[in-house]
Amino acid sequence: MRRVRPKKALGQHFLTDLATASRIADTVDACPGLPILEVGPGTGVLTQFLLKKERPLKVVELDHESVDYLLRNFPGLADEDIIPDDFLKMHLARTFGQPFVLTGNYPYNISSQIFFRVVDHRDLIPCCTGMIQKEVAERLAARPGTKDFGILSALVQLWYDVEYLFTVEPDVFDPPPKVRSAVVRLTRNTRQDAGCDAALYKRIVKATFNQRRKMLRGTLRPLLASLASERGQAADFSPLLADPLLTRRPEQLSVEDFIALTQRVEAALR
Repeated sequence: MRRVRPKKALGQHFLTDLATASRIADTVDACPGLPILEVGPGTGVLTQFLLKKERPLKVVELDHESVDYLLRNFPGLADEDIIPDDFLKMHLARTFGQPFVLTGNYPYNISSQIFFRVVDHRDLIPCCTGMIQKEVAERLAARPGTKDFGILSALVQLWYDVEYLFTVEPDVFDPPPKVRSAVVRLTRNTRQDAGCDAALYKRIVKATFNQRRKMLRGTLRPLLASLASERGQAADFSPLLADPLLTRRPEQLSVEDFIALTQRVEAALR
């Protein structure tokens, strides 16, 4: 059987341990009944266990060599269930025509981008599981007040409950990555709307964490000036800038605090 070469440019580290693959596949059991989309199946080590779930399963794979391998070795997948595409660019609403579970041994070079895309399609993806770098998993699940709480934490946790499930060592991959890995599960929370302007929330989170060692007062001042300029307003931000909340640093704020801050910025711009 011809071997598929892992490609560094695609961030490929093929999982080789069947016990680990089985454990990852079982993480979708918390979201029963939904079809499954696997990202980056490679040689199908995880795929073989997902097929046993007896649910509709599709896989998306950018590597043509891996696509050819799957077509030749996985008769349980129909040709149309093997999608030769880039997950970051594919039309997700057409995949199943209904909500689905996302899972995979995600390419490490795009793992954060994958979760940002999940957030953008949160009504289509109520459940997301999979394996990523341990440090990214720690940021996803981080609590406010910790050094790992950042942009990824605040944007994902607005819409999802995040569980850090287990750690995976490098020796179960080909080639072994230089970092440890971890498996996480994201489950859509009950929030129906952000409670504020979601796009503004995102801008505030990014602006403050991009200078995370500064107090919010210092990092928000240029953003507020930019927002006023965009809207052609001469807004008075002095009451907002005097708010004690702005003496904190961004990692000290919870998601609810960021929502409240966004609401105050919205009010100042009226």
